[in-house]
Amino acid sequence: MKSPVRKMFDGIASRYDFLNHFLSCYQDVLWRRYCCKRLKKMMAAGMLAEKSIGETPRNLNKVRLLDLCGGTGDFAYMFRKIFESGCECARDFVVDPAVIGDFSYGMLAEVKPKKIDAHAVQLDAMKMPFAERQFDVILNGFGMRNVPEARGALMESYRVLDEGGYLCVLEFFSPRNLFNKFFYKVLAPLFIPVMGAFFSGKRDAYEYLVNSIIRFLPVDQFCKMAEECGFEVKQVKMFDGGISFGVFLHKPGKA
Repeated sequence: MKSPVRKMFDGIASRYDFLNHFLSCYQDVLWRRYCCKRLKKMMAAGMLAEKSIGETPRNLNKVRLLDLCGGTGDFAYMFRKIFESGCECARDFVVDPAVIGDFSYGMLAEVKPKKIDAHAVQLDAMKMPFAERQFDVILNGFGMRNVPEARGALMESYRVLDEGGYLCVLEFFSPRNLFNKFFYKVLAPLFIPVMGAFFSGKRDAYEYLVNSIIRFLPVDQFCKMAEECGFEVKQVKMFDGGISFGVFLHKPGKA
């Protein structure tokens, strides 16, 4: 039986991208761009470090990408755009056709019209249909809080990520400072469900959005959980006073 959350996402899929951009004043696009540029620099630095100590670098320029909880593929689209842009720091990166994985078939159906070089796969983030070490980069944009157990999704991401790979989680974490408490507990409940209802007819979906943020982990607890799952926390980037965060996690290589 389809879960209520999956049914909800299926119901808003056709308006999902528009409302993400509208409600964030297109900041979500800038957040994804920053994350992809930062990942590119981290991976380029890893290649240079291996060369500097005389090792034969792993095939880091060939990037196997999983956009987990990827929805309509916006994050994967931005990743390819940034990684194959010809930037001097990493001009040799080539991105394999991405895998965009999501539990909502309705969301995945919106991938094809974008003509992204990707395979859309309906999956459970806590039990993925992939062998170990299949990916060099995993993106998770605004999906971790929708998984029944974030720890399970982290552990499964660790399993399918290759040694030396990166997991980037872009998320709305539970508010902790005064600004984001005011935003998510006072402002957001007033305007997000109203705008969501106006443009999509699905007020309950956007009430869920606000409530899921408040119920989710704060970013420091999430980072601690990621470390318990074996990841190294490389960077935590706060966006717009804590409205969202980019968390960059690294799976260590062999000692």
